[in-house]
Parts: sequence; C-alpha cells; structure tokens
Amino acid sequence: MTFERGVAPYAEGSCLISFGATRVLCTASVEEGVPGWRRGSGEGWLTAEYAMLPRATRTRTSRERSQLGGRTQEIQRLIGRSVRAMLDDFKFGEFTVKLDCDVLVADGGTRTAAITGASVAIVDAFAWMVRDGLLPKTPVKRRVAAVSVGVIEGEPRLDLDYEEDVRAEVDMNVVMSSEGRFVEVQGTGEHGTFDRGQLDQLLELAIAGIRALDSAQLHALSE
Repeated sequence: MTFERGVAPYAEGSCLISFGATRVLCTASVEEGVPGWRRGSGEGWLTAEYAMLPRATRTRTSRERSQLGGRTQEIQRLIGRSVRAMLDDFKFGEFTVKLDCDVLVADGGTRTAAITGASVAIVDAFAWMVRDGLLPKTPVKRRVAAVSVGVIEGEPRLDLDYEEDVRAEVDMNVVMSSEGRFVEVQGTGEHGTFDRGQLDQLLELAIAGIRALDSAQLHALSE
C-alpha cells in the first residue's frame, strides 16, 4: 500500500492511495456555506462522493451522469459515515468539506481504499484551514481506516482482490478508528453461511490489517 499526499495541487487536501493494484484519488475541498438544513446553526458539514472512471475496470463501464446507481449511493453513504466518525462534533463554523473519491484502477476493495485514503486527505484539509486562519485548531480527533476480509475455500483472507472477491463464500468490510474502535462492520454470506468462530477469525484478521493501515497513515502524515 502507498499514500501519496498533495497530488491534486488545487485541493485543500488530497491523497492517491494504492491497495495493491487498486488506486483511488481522494480529494477534500473546503467550501464556505453548508446545506440548507444546517444553515444558521454555526456548525459545518462533511460529505462524500464516490465515482469510478470508465476504464477503472476490465471492461468499460458507462459514467453515471443523470442518476447514481444503487451501489454508488451505498458506497458514498458508507464513506460519509466513516469519515464523519473522525470528528466528535461539527463546531468548525459554516464550512462544508466535500470529499471526492475517484477510482482510477479497480481490483477489489475500492470502498475500503477510498475510506483509508480519504482520512489522510481530510486531515490535510483541516490542517490547511488552521494554517489559513479559518480555524483555531483542527476538529479531527482520530483517523479511520478500512479493509476487506473474506472466506475463500474455507480459508480467511485479508484485502480481497477482484478474483478473490467474486468467489468469496463470505465477504466483509470493516472500518475502524485509530483508537481501535469499530465504526462499521458489513458482512455477508455471499455463497454460503458462516459461524461465530469464522466471524471472530475475520474480525481479528481485519483488526491486524487496519493496524498496519493506521501505521502507514501516520507515516504518510509525518512526511
């Protein structure tokens, strides 16, 4: 895995993350104002969008122009929930931080890579607000990271690529904070069922993977 910060020079925060062959460009943009339902509260907002380039996949997929597909909406909501867990509150004034996660190459785990790279971009975006005098201190209290795990031929696997993902008996996405607390766990028996022992095994595998991701985030942010 690699994290490249500052790859989008006009964005307040950006990170190009690679999970194996999967590559996702995450940019965080700071805009004045908040959605109408938030206006007048004195609080800000953090939201996310997700998209996949037409040739990010092995065969071309059409751009989602007029209406987002159900999968895209689900992933956007997951990313948004995950990155909002980085904050205890939204008391950073009426600013909106808009996160864009664009998949350049998809080889499984695009949503987990997006969350992990987005965390770095958001840390940098709020740091920019502090440097620019818009905030006295960053509202970021923790980072988040995510990884996929699954069962293939009865064996637990970490960070499934595309070939593994399509034949996994069990597929799970796990999001955790840098404090070691769960943000979200999504698990499905795709081609079978799983018992409590397998669930515990998968969670332990995911925790180990997320610890490695958290260390890589820290290293990238210290550079």
